[in-house]
Amino acid sequence: MTLNELLEFDREHIWHPYTSALKPLKAYAVESANGARIKLLDGRELIDGMSSWWAVVHGYNNPEINAAISAQLKKMSHVMFGGLTHEPAVILAEKLLKIAPQNLKHVFFCDSGSVAVEVAMKMALQYWNSKGRASKTKFATIRLGYHGDTWNAMSVCDPITGMHKIFSGALTAQIFTHSPKIPFGGVWDDSDLAELRDTLRKRRDEIAALILEPIVQGAGAMRFYHPEFLKGARKICDECGILLICDEIATGFGRTGKMFACEHAGIAPDIMCVGKAITGGYLSFAAVLASRDVAISISEGEAGVFMHGPTFMANPLACAAANASLDICVRDGYLKRVLQIEKILKAELESAREIGGVEDVRVLGAIGVVEMRESVDVEKIQEMFVGRGVWIRPFGRLVYLMPPIVISDEDLRKLSSVLVSVLKEISKNV
Repeated sequence: MTLNELLEFDREHIWHPYTSALKPLKAYAVESANGARIKLLDGRELIDGMSSWWAVVHGYNNPEINAAISAQLKKMSHVMFGGLTHEPAVILAEKLLKIAPQNLKHVFFCDSGSVAVEVAMKMALQYWNSKGRASKTKFATIRLGYHGDTWNAMSVCDPITGMHKIFSGALTAQIFTHSPKIPFGGVWDDSDLAELRDTLRKRRDEIAALILEPIVQGAGAMRFYHPEFLKGARKICDECGILLICDEIATGFGRTGKMFACEHAGIAPDIMCVGKAITGGYLSFAAVLASRDVAISISEGEAGVFMHGPTFMANPLACAAANASLDICVRDGYLKRVLQIEKILKAELESAREIGGVEDVRVLGAIGVVEMRESVDVEKIQEMFVGRGVWIRPFGRLVYLMPPIVISDEDLRKLSSVLVSVLKEISKNV
């Protein structure tokens, strides 16, 4: 199949994410990828600024993860997890519990980040049902959040500004409070917690859990909020008898400069979702970690078991990839490298503040965000980025970088400089 034939069939028959089937956004055909670079079928090479939606933290074609998958493939690619277990899953659970908040003692493996959120929400509901508190069926959350595209996950995404507004009439109506106003590094004022505190106190008898993205609100806003908000939320949940679910799918495994973002606030959730980078971006996989209280309470309840069981739960290939990925994450120098990336991003993106149309520039860990006042033309701006040898995919008003942690300083500086130069060019033409 020629390149043109491939792209033509793709346009006519393949539905890409968040894309019209009638007028699809332009897609670029990839031939291979290695390290922090993507090679297109037309021969061009792009520096990857997205980590393939934040997952490929250790780079493409990572030799250690390749070797781990290859070795596991010779033994078995999959086996059902009902009534059976296997070494890769046991080792992975042990590794996760070693690096997770210490109150989390039980690991439930699942398929993807969105499914992990579904699992966490089911855990919270079944927990309270087991406690004889069946009225606690609602979830509280903060606005501008994003937790995935599956059904219940959509219900706790922002119903006004989020991408799932069209479904709001059919989804379960959840309880929303304002997003934190005080940014990471700002001067804390406890009034930022007032609405959350008031809402949770008034509706404690119907709220099963508060679910939020710790410190970084990802696809909903790319905002970084003050750790004291999360610390306060934990305290309020304890006072009101409400579970706290931390969605660490985008933030886990070092992206913010801590292994998990909740560490910035020094708190531990009752339930924590992890995904994306868990396998280094090799396979769709996720896990939900729960406290002993949650696990035991569910197991002592009416059902006697947790009512969930994915077909590909604890897939051995994914577990093998995750084990190799976590080995890299815990090495000396990994988190230090994230902080080096943060330093470079802060220096390189600062000049974007002077560009017309730029609302804000913010950096945390290996995340760099330039927020525009108006939404950008994704297809147009992406074509400009590709023409300059980088892969950056904005959404809405947000033009951002989440590069692989293995990226070189030189490539990182080029990513940043191209981002800034393209925004300058766009601003001149407005």
